[in-house]
Amino acid sequence: MTRHSPRNDAARSTADLSIREARRLALAKAGLLKADWVGLPARAAGGGAGARQAALSIIDHFGYLQLDTVSIAGARSHAIVLLSRLAGFDPALAESLLRPREPIFEYWGHEASWLPLSLYPTFAFRRRDFQHHPWWDDIVGKHPRVAANLRDRIRQGGPIRSLEMEGRGSRGWWDLKIAKRVASALWSSGELAIRERRNFQRAYDLAERVIPASCLAREIAEDQALEQLLLRALRGHGWATSKTLIDTWRLRGRRREIASALARLEAAGRIQQSALQNHEGPPTTGWITPEDRELAARLERTRPRAARGVLLSPFDPVLWDRERVQRLFAFHQVLEIFKPAAKRVYGYYCLPVLAGEHLVARFDLKADRRTGRLRVLACHFEEKGCPAATSRAAAESALTRYAEALALKPTRS
Repeated sequence: MTRHSPRNDAARSTADLSIREARRLALAKAGLLKADWVGLPARAAGGGAGARQAALSIIDHFGYLQLDTVSIAGARSHAIVLLSRLAGFDPALAESLLRPREPIFEYWGHEASWLPLSLYPTFAFRRRDFQHHPWWDDIVGKHPRVAANLRDRIRQGGPIRSLEMEGRGSRGWWDLKIAKRVASALWSSGELAIRERRNFQRAYDLAERVIPASCLAREIAEDQALEQLLLRALRGHGWATSKTLIDTWRLRGRRREIASALARLEAAGRIQQSALQNHEGPPTTGWITPEDRELAARLERTRPRAARGVLLSPFDPVLWDRERVQRLFAFHQVLEIFKPAAKRVYGYYCLPVLAGEHLVARFDLKADRRTGRLRVLACHFEEKGCPAATSRAAAESALTRYAEALALKPTRS
């Protein structure tokens, strides 16, 4: 018989949301439990325009699709996020989603991301903040001639890729040539925009040539913008702490304004406080919409789908908040790219395996396009969650599905 301490019994009795409810709600809102619970597509229907529309609907739901350059596992993060939700999705399509006349733009959302165009007026406050670049301060003012030349070249010659900029080559992100830094600063402030990406290289253009005039002409006041962003974050998370909502849009310098926005939304009945069960102490206070509180109760009474495995990007909206992952899944999510090889526990770029409502394993993968193989460098299974046989079957299913999407053959190293 399992024994509970009085302290833990008291914690559970005062919580109004169980961990299982919050976990299932998080997966449902992320399109990973049953997509139709939240009106998301489950397949890249018909390929081509249908698949593109399905991918764009995922971006619109979360409000962002985080970008990352690492492709060692055979696809970049944004492609893996879409692959995990859309059966039959071609990962190559993910690289061409940003193009003229599509309803997305690239900007600082949750890190560098693709965002729905409807949010362009919402981020007016950030473009004002970034008149001075967040890393390089007033780099445009320090290099006016470079900025003027870059503007003239784009205005007269059209979009320019970073590879085409003049200057000495760089040795890494913090040693970029000045022209690249100035271009990034002008993009961050809203003067330039990313027209498209080719081979994951940005093509910079004047904002008025990329962003529709109707979006450029509108600016949403900061207090209203924060309310919109908080609601959009909750739409993707289900239940979330204030910290998670803040980190979704990297709003850490606006804690007072965030608190006021949450209070206004609560007073209007748009959101409500919800205490989450905590096995280690008092309940954790967070936020939820009334509609999602009802959905969580329905999910508690509904059996989740069979534990069919799916691989997730380490930057998946469900995974980037490591504290939240630990709380909801009892899973130690860690990214070890920047660790020396000898100090890594799991591997360089691990993709967790979701089986039903549990994270049961993680694969460290390396794609070899030359030989057509997807090498399994390591696979680590969790001790809790699902029975061992179920976890292994789900992991193999997830690996097979992912390899087939990449047209690679999985092999053990």
